Amino acid sequence: MQQIHISDLFDMPGWMLLAMEAEPLFGPMVENIDFFNGLRQALLDGAAFCIRDEESRENCGLCGGIIISKENNSIVWFVVGEKFRNKGIGKKLMAEAMKHLNHSKPITVNTFEDSVKDGLAARMLYHKFGFRDSGNGENNPAGIPTVIMTRPGKECFA
Repeated sequence: MQQIHISDLFDMPGWMLLAMEAEPLFGPMVENIDFFNGLRQALLDGAAFCIRDEESRENCGLCGGIIISKENNSIVWFVVGEKFRNKGIGKKLMAEAMKHLNHSKPITVNTFEDSVKDGLAARMLYHKFGFRDSGNGENNPAGIPTVIMTRPGKECFA
């Protein structure tokens, strides 16, 4: 059974393997000290969630993961290993991330624009969770165009 875990420093090798796999779409990460330090801090802060593959130990045991920022009410980074895609892992990770963000305020994510074929699955998942394009992003470090997607906040009334 695929269980969500709060990631810890023991998961760092798995996160780095996922980063290596995703570099063609996101740009250099594995050799980037800022990425490494940011990932390490997210793991220490309890802001990273993962699904571990206990059977095959592929990607050092990580099927995928998601990192959030409670401070910015945003999804910072979201990745599912290629071998584990189309198995509901992304949906489970998104659902977990959403539990830890403030729904009374807008939630944002920077993702690929709709012209990027390899980003369509992520965009569809964001749409299912109520996100819509809300602004232009810049080209990411891999030179791929991005957009900001926002899920509107829902005011709570007593």
